Amino acid sequence: MKEHMKYSVLMSVYCKEKAENLTCAMQSIFAQTIKPEDFVLVCDGPLNESLDRVIEEMTVDHSELHVVRLTKNVGLGCALNEGIKYCKNDVVARMDSDDVSREDRCEKQLKVLLDNPQISIVSGTVEEFSESINVIDSRRTLPQNHDEIIQFARRRNPFNHPCVMYKKSQVEAAGGYKDFYLLEDYFLWIRMLQNGSVGYNIQEPLLWMRAGSEMYKRRAGRKYAKSQRNLFKYMMSTGFISRKQYVENTIIRFGSSLAPNWLRKRLFKRYVRK
Repeated sequence: MKEHMKYSVLMSVYCKEKAENLTCAMQSIFAQTIKPEDFVLVCDGPLNESLDRVIEEMTVDHSELHVVRLTKNVGLGCALNEGIKYCKNDVVARMDSDDVSREDRCEKQLKVLLDNPQISIVSGTVEEFSESINVIDSRRTLPQNHDEIIQFARRRNPFNHPCVMYKKSQVEAAGGYKDFYLLEDYFLWIRMLQNGSVGYNIQEPLLWMRAGSEMYKRRAGRKYAKSQRNLFKYMMSTGFISRKQYVENTIIRFGSSLAPNWLRKRLFKRYVRK
């Protein structure tokens, strides 16, 4: 692609991340076929020696890396809100500190935005793995076009946050990320869609996402179930879903959140993932 937009990358990392995971994640961004103009890495509170060493080495090798250090851990949403302030460009690619982007991920997303100026959010398929990207456990493929995305969003998260690319101006116009337990991104997408943002999902794998049992454990418990209920309650109060949809969504999510981890993992792989 001869013509392309300049873009920034936004990533947050905290002390419990593994140094080797952070290294792989960052290297996958620096290896993109179209390089980012700047890479904003938010350190969400004090890290550890191994992570700091990785960041120091990356800073020496990559002048586009901008490190933002927060004095205490504030959580993903607040950390990203702080980091996005430092992104130089309106187009921002999100990246998690334990995932691996395919080398043409950003090129494909930039082409969508360049060819379709009305689109503000674009993600794509993620392939989940536990140990090696050569062994895929499951895939999360999402609806492609905006109308389908709107319908899907009434039941489930319509974008894959680890590989989303969005326009900073549209994120800020919707109020940015807000503190919402494990659902900061879903809450943001709903507000952006309500605010007129147009979405698109590329029907190809863009990123390898590290999954495993720990990911399913995070989606368990009453606190997570209540967070989902509160999100659906917001969606109902603003007219995004009906009361019937609110009741159905809440029952399904409570059942999933309170199920044993082995059963939840099986249900996700059978009904949610492909």
